[in-house]
Amino acid sequence: MRFVNLLAVLLFSFAAQAQNYPNRPIKFVVPFPPGGNLDFVARNLQPKMQEVLGQPVIIDNKGGNAGMIGLEYASKQPGDGYTIVLGNTGTIAINQSVYPKMNYDALKDFVPIGITTTNALMATIAGNVPANNIREFVAYAKANPGKLNFAISGAGSGPHFGAEMFKRAAGLDIPVVFYKGSGPVLTDLLGGQVQVTMDAPSVTMTQVKAGKLKAIAVTGKARLASLPDVPTFEQAGLSVDASGFQGVLAPAGTPPEAVAKLSNALNTALAQPELREKFATAGLDAVSSTPAEFGAFIRSEIVKWAKVAKEANIKVDQ
Repeated sequence: MRFVNLLAVLLFSFAAQAQNYPNRPIKFVVPFPPGGNLDFVARNLQPKMQEVLGQPVIIDNKGGNAGMIGLEYASKQPGDGYTIVLGNTGTIAINQSVYPKMNYDALKDFVPIGITTTNALMATIAGNVPANNIREFVAYAKANPGKLNFAISGAGSGPHFGAEMFKRAAGLDIPVVFYKGSGPVLTDLLGGQVQVTMDAPSVTMTQVKAGKLKAIAVTGKARLASLPDVPTFEQAGLSVDASGFQGVLAPAGTPPEAVAKLSNALNTALAQPELREKFATAGLDAVSSTPAEFGAFIRSEIVKWAKVAKEANIKVDQ
């Protein structure tokens, strides 16, 4: 009888905790330094999500090793609903195909909450490069071997794949320099230490519009509404089929009730017109999904990028 009573008390306690969730701040891990695309997405989602959840959502930047330090850290946190992480194409779908050793499994160590955004990739060149469009840039690069460096935020990342596709399609031989995040890439691109990058449009959009950097092409089937004069690679006669996505996950074991509330907060935030407009201006498309839909999407992306990595023979030494 005592056992039955104890079991009843425990079940009531668990039910009460689930009903009262959340009752303290939630940590939002961003696996890249400030200034990059994921940081931009997270900091715009943060205030909207905490309005719905009724608790502070605290951004925690943990960059390094192509985003894997942040994902590994998040995977080791308790699955109690008080840690979430913003993953992307590289950290969730690509890395396990190109890195020989991984300290987390995107499918086993996390539960999906929802997709946040998708984006094209944009090739941007430094202001001191004597070219104003993709045709002029390709001609200059071929005529000046050894003078250019391709800056990329993380080996094996989506931008890395995009850069390699661009180089192959255009017949360019430009060495790639890897950085820990998009923020440091932007700093060196503005300073002229590196000459070209490939990343989400949000990373360089402000500087392009200010005339400090030059966007020369975007992936995808259509031009960006915010940069209508920049052609797609396809329009320039080059096949560069690369794009990215971002999405929220939680550590494995997170209770279904917490997953449901986090999913609702995320989708409520993404439905806000001002947020969708802000993302669109930065070249991002807001996307809502259920946890199950995001899980299926992740599995399909892992298969897709594994095939691309094999065909392009992209591997990263650790």
